[in-house]
Amino acid sequence: MTPPSASPNKRPRTGETIGWREHVGLPDLGIAEMAAKIDTGARTSALHAVDHEVFDRQGVRWVRFGAPTDRPGRFRTVESQIVDEREIKNTGGVPERRLVVRTTLLLGRHRWHIDVSLADREKMEFDLILGRTAIRRRGILVDPGRSFLAGKPADQPARPAPTEFKELSS
Repeated sequence: MTPPSASPNKRPRTGETIGWREHVGLPDLGIAEMAAKIDTGARTSALHAVDHEVFDRQGVRWVRFGAPTDRPGRFRTVESQIVDEREIKNTGGVPERRLVVRTTLLLGRHRWHIDVSLADREKMEFDLILGRTAIRRRGILVDPGRSFLAGKPADQPARPAPTEFKELSS
């Protein structure tokens, strides 16, 4: 049997190691920094979002929702184009229909776009989980015994947020 590292179909890992939880930023949604759980058991990433309101903007479906801030129990209203709506299994394994938006992820000094489903994560410890498709093909290894290895999200110029923010109380 060929050892996994010698497999001809396996690409060499060129990235870095991150922990099971990391500080990330979602600048398109006005989130400079938040703790995220890295969940390789979840296919899709999920962001805690409240008060979804779907609307049409020039023939394109958008959603307005409350996104978490750095203050517990506080939300800011943001708008984002809907890129998909799909059945996603919740933590109990029950499929639920969720809206999916695309946003920029800052992880350490790296930046790329990810798809995030909008979910009710009120009872969860983390407002954001990063599923395996968010980190796939990035050469990232997840060390389940360590945390916060990537450091704070890099201070890079971010695109302006899609709308003005106004904080909401939950």
